[in-house]
Amino acid sequence: MTKAKRGIYAAAISPFQADGTLDAAKLTSYCRHLLTDGGCDGVAPMGTTGEGTSIALQDRLALPQAFQAAGFQSEQVIFGTGAPAIGDSIALTRAAVDAGFCNVLVLPPYFYKNVSDDGLFAAYARLIEQVGREDLRVYLYHFPQMSQTPISPELVVRLRQAFGPIIAGLKDSSGDFEQSRAIISATGGIAEDFDIYPSSETMLWQGLSIGTAGIISGSTNAFGTLAQAALRATQGTERDAAMAAVQAGRAVASKYPLMAAMKQIEAWRSGDDSWTRMAPPLTNLSPDQAAELRADLDQLNQV
Repeated sequence: MTKAKRGIYAAAISPFQADGTLDAAKLTSYCRHLLTDGGCDGVAPMGTTGEGTSIALQDRLALPQAFQAAGFQSEQVIFGTGAPAIGDSIALTRAAVDAGFCNVLVLPPYFYKNVSDDGLFAAYARLIEQVGREDLRVYLYHFPQMSQTPISPELVVRLRQAFGPIIAGLKDSSGDFEQSRAIISATGGIAEDFDIYPSSETMLWQGLSIGTAGIISGSTNAFGTLAQAALRATQGTERDAAMAAVQAGRAVASKYPLMAAMKQIEAWRSGDDSWTRMAPPLTNLSPDQAAELRADLDQLNQV
């Protein structure tokens, strides 16, 4: 098993069956598309965009085996294994590593608010110690708008000092680039093998210039090819044009509820309307929103 490769990741959306259970076979097929025609270097299933916190524990526990059976490599996948109960997070992380996937994206326990760094350190320490694998690679998940449980640069440094390379990186979904900069300043970023991923592809080159590892984004479900083109573009006018296309795609995605929009786009791409199913309490796009999104995509010449 190897650490996740750097580059463009999609926080993969999740397909549901009619009874609301996760459709693992469809998800693995979709993630294969993201890694080929979708322009992504890796996938991050069971995160926020994947409605991971709304998916039953038994479905999440079974998913890594489905990815193993489908032939995914460890370096291609970062599984979301965060949960309010640290015991559930431990079980989800064990399921991932037992199936051959050492890279996990872990929200802090997020029900109680205003908890101390000592408490968060204890939670991550328990996960690492009870999983008990030297090849485990934990990516901390900083998303204070949703979790209301921020991860401070000081906590990141403390965890790195205690657990070394097991604390492999951080996804920064704060939307505040200065937060990413502060964590890079504290950890050294990729120069010290600590991989920080902002959550918007509009920050791609701004981040790479100071030591981020790439991006993990919800909108790359639809616009991964644009982000990959920008990553590969040579400096100057080519990169400027590529980033302008990235920004246009992200602007469209930002107009709508992100998960519902990405699912509607996949329904159109695949011709499978079941992709629009959402896990309650989230709902799909209204007919008016869908029509507006369709017009926006036509203007971008996408999908």
